[in-house]
Amino acid sequence: MLQTMSTKPASPAAEERRERLSVARNPKAAHDFFILDTLEAGIVLTGTEVKSIRRRGASIKEAFARVSRGEVWLEGMNVTPYEQGNRYNHDPVRSRKLLLHRKEIEKLIGAVERQGLALIPLELYFMNGKAKIQIALGKGKKAHDKRESLKKAEAGREIARAIAWKGRQ
Repeated sequence: MLQTMSTKPASPAAEERRERLSVARNPKAAHDFFILDTLEAGIVLTGTEVKSIRRRGASIKEAFARVSRGEVWLEGMNVTPYEQGNRYNHDPVRSRKLLLHRKEIEKLIGAVERQGLALIPLELYFMNGKAKIQIALGKGKKAHDKRESLKKAEAGREIARAIAWKGRQ
């Protein structure tokens, strides 16, 4: 008697949890801002921009988002020109529209205009083949807050070092 193994169909939840390919990060965001809330947004890109970003040719270190006329725009993100793009290449530092739901945009408008918060990009990545960016609502840190954060991080590293050293003995 010959038995065949059947493969169990993947659940819809498992299909949605696909690879998340990180392209660019903004490590100074956590150093310069208190991160209050995060959102995931899509980005409107041209064809050569997508190809260049897939080759990890993007930088969001100096980027920021702004709300203008009921839309959210990403400013200062540098996407290097695609080498094979010839005359169809894009402007490296152009404004790019972010795709968010209306309620999310209204929430951001309220936070930015009334509370004086900033919109900071944290990470640029591909999810299910689509370019996404994680943006955060942040409040700027003062110099003494930054020093305090550095002290806490250093204390955490020393504790981890001590635990690791104790485990080796």
